[in-house]
Amino acid sequence: MPTSGPLAVPLRALSWLGNQGTRAIVLVLIAAIAVPPLGELARPYVTEAIFLLLCISFMRVDIAMLRAHLRRPLLVVAATAWTTIAVPLAVGTIARLTSLDTVAPELHLALMLQATASPMMASPALAALMGLDATLVLITLVTSTALVPLTAPLFAYVFLGQTLALSPAALGGKLAGILAAALAVAVAIRVVFGIDAIRRQRAPIDGVNICILFVFASAIMAHFLADLVTSPFRMLGLAVLAFAVFFLLLGITMLLFRHAGRERAMALGVMVSLRNMGLMLAATEGAIPGTTWLYFAMSQFPIHLAPQLLRPFAERLRAKRLPSGGTDHGVISPARE
Repeated sequence: MPTSGPLAVPLRALSWLGNQGTRAIVLVLIAAIAVPPLGELARPYVTEAIFLLLCISFMRVDIAMLRAHLRRPLLVVAATAWTTIAVPLAVGTIARLTSLDTVAPELHLALMLQATASPMMASPALAALMGLDATLVLITLVTSTALVPLTAPLFAYVFLGQTLALSPAALGGKLAGILAAALAVAVAIRVVFGIDAIRRQRAPIDGVNICILFVFASAIMAHFLADLVTSPFRMLGLAVLAFAVFFLLLGITMLLFRHAGRERAMALGVMVSLRNMGLMLAATEGAIPGTTWLYFAMSQFPIHLAPQLLRPFAERLRAKRLPSGGTDHGVISPARE
């Protein structure tokens, strides 16, 4: 990192921001809520922000780590099937059985978009910040994301019908286009600068990531304070639902994959519960109804607070294992991620 010149100060600022870890993620949410006018300015750039987050995530993929997990693919295949097929199928079926699709179609749309989304691109970094197996999360994230342009249109056709403004085919095409373009940009950056340079600039890149996340959070939380004043009980109900969905997905995933070890089960649980709703928002170009948008906004709370909430539990899991002579394979140090 340059120590002098016109870029020195911005790079130092970005490095400082990138080194704040989970604290920065919480501060992003607080700042986004506290300054609503920024949300109005950022709202037209939601798609661009999501695209840049995808580019950075693809740019940092460690191919060697991916190959290591692909040599033992059973766990990855099972986790991929769970997050891309079983979760949206279960959510859609429950919505049909409870008549949620007819009683509250906008909420039903929100839950289905959440369920059909791939895991967040930031989930490996968040898993690493909690001391969990980030490599397993990364490879499952890649396989799940690759399937989303195929699975999301299918579930949209089966469970959403005319509720979604886009046709299922258009949704799949947009998802595929966004992901392919982000991958192409990421590959170009890796070719030009090299993976070693990208690793050396970990901290400023993390800082850029946080700045882009702030743009997205500001856009989606732009009307949070106004809606909270006018409809406090509605907002509270959506917040309770968002946390309930988050912890339900986390708990069920940990239970299903407990045979893989408690730490890996928790890593997968974190990944499955952190859904990339921003990708779905980008694919639909923000053309979603009011309640759907509000639920997306309230879902930012468990997403941004998850690392702080779950890190003590993850540390207790590691503390129980490491003194007994276990190894720390597959876990990326938070200081290095």
